[in-house]
Amino acid sequence: MASATRLLALRVLMLLICAAWVSLWLLKPTELWTRKWHEAEDSSSSTVFRYNALDFAVYTFPLIALAIIGLVYMEVQPRKPKSRQARSSMKALCDPLIVNSYLGILSATEILAVSLFLVFLAWTFYAHISTDFKKLVPAKSLKLNTWQLKFLKVATRFGLLAEACLALLLLPILRGMAIFRIIGIQFEVSVRYHIWLATAMIFFASLHGSSTFFIWGIKHRIQDEMWKWQKTGRIYLAGEIALVTGFVIWITSLPLIRRKRFYIFYYTHHLYIVFLVFFLFHAGDRHFYMIFPGVFLFGLDKLLRIIQSRPQTCILSAKIYPCNVMELILPKDPRSNYTPTSVIFMKIPSISKLQWHAFSITSSSAVNDQTVSLMIKCEGRWTNSLYNMINSEPDTVSSNMKCIPVAIEGPYGPPSMDFLRYDSLILVAGGIGITPFLSILQEIYSTRNRNISRIPTRVLLTHVMKKSEDMSLLNPIAPLLMNQIAEEGELKLKAFVTQEERPNQTVRGLLDEFLLVKTINFDTECSNNALYGLESFLWMAGITGFSCVIFIIFLCIFNYVFIPVVKKTSKEKNPSWIADLLLLSAFSIAIICSAVVGIILRWRKLLTRKEIPPPFSQKQEKGMERRVALEEHEIHFGGRPNLQDILLKFPSETCGYNIGVYVCGPESMKKSVALACKKTSQGFKISSKEKKPFFTYHSLNFTL
Repeated sequence: MASATRLLALRVLMLLICAAWVSLWLLKPTELWTRKWHEAEDSSSSTVFRYNALDFAVYTFPLIALAIIGLVYMEVQPRKPKSRQARSSMKALCDPLIVNSYLGILSATEILAVSLFLVFLAWTFYAHISTDFKKLVPAKSLKLNTWQLKFLKVATRFGLLAEACLALLLLPILRGMAIFRIIGIQFEVSVRYHIWLATAMIFFASLHGSSTFFIWGIKHRIQDEMWKWQKTGRIYLAGEIALVTGFVIWITSLPLIRRKRFYIFYYTHHLYIVFLVFFLFHAGDRHFYMIFPGVFLFGLDKLLRIIQSRPQTCILSAKIYPCNVMELILPKDPRSNYTPTSVIFMKIPSISKLQWHAFSITSSSAVNDQTVSLMIKCEGRWTNSLYNMINSEPDTVSSNMKCIPVAIEGPYGPPSMDFLRYDSLILVAGGIGITPFLSILQEIYSTRNRNISRIPTRVLLTHVMKKSEDMSLLNPIAPLLMNQIAEEGELKLKAFVTQEERPNQTVRGLLDEFLLVKTINFDTECSNNALYGLESFLWMAGITGFSCVIFIIFLCIFNYVFIPVVKKTSKEKNPSWIADLLLLSAFSIAIICSAVVGIILRWRKLLTRKEIPPPFSQKQEKGMERRVALEEHEIHFGGRPNLQDILLKFPSETCGYNIGVYVCGPESMKKSVALACKKTSQGFKISSKEKKPFFTYHSLNFTL
């Protein structure tokens, strides 16, 4: 009861802060807010805090406070649900509403959020433009007429719309401090919101820059204006550098480049530092405080991730599957637990010292608390290099191979296991998309054996693959498929091989054929460190609060020492770039102090580290071969599944009404499953007195 009260109090507090922050953005374009805010800044100028601390407290800190409270909330939140979840109208808003080839899969919640954001942008633009047109002041240097002056004002306000998009841009890609995790949206899903915001930001920034250049061109002043680095006000050259940098980042992020030349996408994305610094110089520190929450949290998040990835660990063993897939087994500290569908980021310095790649965890910490495993399909330069490095080792059993050092970030996953709340589950996987479901299935059956909580009574695994050799991907759950008893937690497999015809073949026959895989054990002398996971949410909340205090202290000291108080009547003004540099300096010091705290916490963990477990032995592999065939499993050749038919028939095979549908695979498969859920759910009325089944759609990613 006390825990539920704490959770409710934290939810209400987060809701109030979020409402206050949104209200602030809505009031900011109004004349009333502008007048009152200037009075507040003038009053604070005579204090030790100056206007900077006021801007930080009002514009920046609310979102940081939301992140801090959110971290505390996720620490208090129970990891496993205590009861089934009831169907509500709020849950229904998260179901797919629009499914097409252009927009993808959109829920009612996403459509509502995008619509409200567009209304906010329209309101911001209208409020500023209406005020500007009432108070037109001719630009002395350009000598513009009325329409040219209005056009220039419009161009300037397009820059504010780009600023609004930038304020949210970094929030979806936070990992350890992810705000979106509070509402159940994981990092690998929220990445697309980052893409939407980046595209909108580049669009408005392009209108802002091109319209300004248009006015300069009319007055034949492009050469004079574009190279200006003004002492005060907007620095044009800095804005141009920021715009060009943003264009480079955006263009190299397009799917055509990102998928075929990932390293180009990866390296150019690090130009975000250049972009943010020159945006600060262009817009000034007062505008920068509006986007500073995302920058502040991203900087801390990046710092803690760097510390967490030290020191390096090593690969214990690797399994080579016949379908060009590797399974890597890494050491894990028994105290570090993760939830199914979690993702880790891995870097192998011997391949690239900078590139990090994300992979789904296929194991369960409830089954094995000393190791973590992941599957990697060879599809690009980095993965092929790793495959060749592992597979080229001598095929010997008597001795271990030379170890491969790796750096690990994560795991990052949902704070709780909501999939346990469903009466039944339908898991739809395409090829290597089976990986997150391997951890889910192991967790379900481990939970059943321990009698900890209720679990889904029926699980249907639909695995679609091109070749029958992809059946080897089911190797980690082969005992679950073949040794299960027809009782609570029953698992049924429907496999579809689309590019082969093998009549009279059975699931057991294919599992027998592809069960034996090549296993390579590695030497572990290169490292005695395991995967320790993230710091606790409470420690991250504490570090965030500590960093804010350090930032305010040093910002006030720098302002007092380096920026003299200038009277409003004085014609001499302090260069605006000085305040920008002081902001960057205070932020850098805050980050460094937080790094010291993070290093101490990491060092404390390393002092109590456990020994690395030995690599898997061949005896353990053979122990998995003892199984009993289960005739219920199905395998189909030469065609794709009729997903709508599967969903329609499934309720008759189970006694549950609340059915979770999880899909992981190509975008086309996700759209097909979402469309099937949408069409099938049309026949089930939630308001009906009679209990009828309903399907809740969830999309997962096995990599980024």
